[in-house]
Amino acid sequence: MANSALSLRGIDAFYGDSHVLDKVSFEVGEARLLGLLGRNGAGKSTCMNVTVGLLSPRAGEVEVFGERVTRSPPEAIASLGVALVPQGRRVFRSLTARENLVVAARKGGGAAKGAWTIERIYEMFPRLGERRHQMAAHLSGGEQQMLAIGRALMSNPRVLLMDEPSEGLAPQIVAEVMATIRKLKASGLSIVLVEQSPKLVFDIADDIVILNSGRVAVVAPAAELRKGVDLSQHLGVF
Repeated sequence: MANSALSLRGIDAFYGDSHVLDKVSFEVGEARLLGLLGRNGAGKSTCMNVTVGLLSPRAGEVEVFGERVTRSPPEAIASLGVALVPQGRRVFRSLTARENLVVAARKGGGAAKGAWTIERIYEMFPRLGERRHQMAAHLSGGEQQMLAIGRALMSNPRVLLMDEPSEGLAPQIVAEVMATIRKLKASGLSIVLVEQSPKLVFDIADDIVILNSGRVAVVAPAAELRKGVDLSQHLGVF
């Protein structure tokens, strides 16, 4: 891609003796959304952990807007504008909704339409504004997911990684989360959306990468895969 926001090239990653990623390579275009798909255990979350510096690869390179960040500490990668919405939300349960947002605040104009502030987060997620003084542990699953997204946005990222944002949510809340992702894409963010279900990804993604057993099995524009390509060998039956 001519303008690459994020690039993984030849990534080999291990958990102990387990070879989880085998020469994984893909790029995320600037202001584009890449859907990262695959079965459980395919290596999707490991790609996210390598990208943000939580797991050091044994081989390969990671670049953010052309700057090499391989094996850099997480705080250095975050300072370049990379933010993660982790699987399972992982909000600070002993803090209020507002405090969760405050602790993540970082100055900067990573978002194309101005810096993210608490007020702007409340505009996107009115329920968080209503529950700003409520402990995060007492929020519903959907509200915690909104808070996890809002917390990541408070760092004013240029690249947003979203790991299974629909997990464990009711269909109506999933629809709200996907609508939010559309708005973030329209704002100019470069996004990696990790999901198991292609149904949630194909109509929103620009590009698709499918992992199978730690290897890249498919790289293609989403428009091509919408034409009915059989992906059952990589994704199972949905």
